[in-house]
Amino acid sequence: MKRLPDTELEVMKALWATGPDTPRATLEDRLSPFGWAANTINTYLSRLAEKGFVAVRRVGKSNLYTPLVAREEYLSFDSRAVLDRLYGSPRNFVAALAREGFAQGELEELRALLEQLSGGRG
Repeated sequence: MKRLPDTELEVMKALWATGPDTPRATLEDRLSPFGWAANTINTYLSRLAEKGFVAVRRVGKSNLYTPLVAREEYLSFDSRAVLDRLYGSPRNFVAALAREGFAQGELEELRALLEQLSGGRG
């Protein structure tokens, strides 16, 4: 899997929100705040299909689009990629956050999460 450019990620967000077999008109409507031309959206959809993120199914004269990568799967991948690229490790990331200080309760939330993730071992 590769990280998506912000524009293609916005198209994926629209697809994740609408679900399988989304008509192009629905996508254009959801993406209208970006002011993209129909050809631009088509280009993004074509790229996403080439990358294996989107399936395209022709029905009559229309295309229906289905996300092939789950939102949670991509977000997990992307989070790890950002963490690795910017910080190298979770430890370095938390250390960088700690330098700025934690708001009241945030450290306890982190401890609880770590305990939950480790299955109560600790």
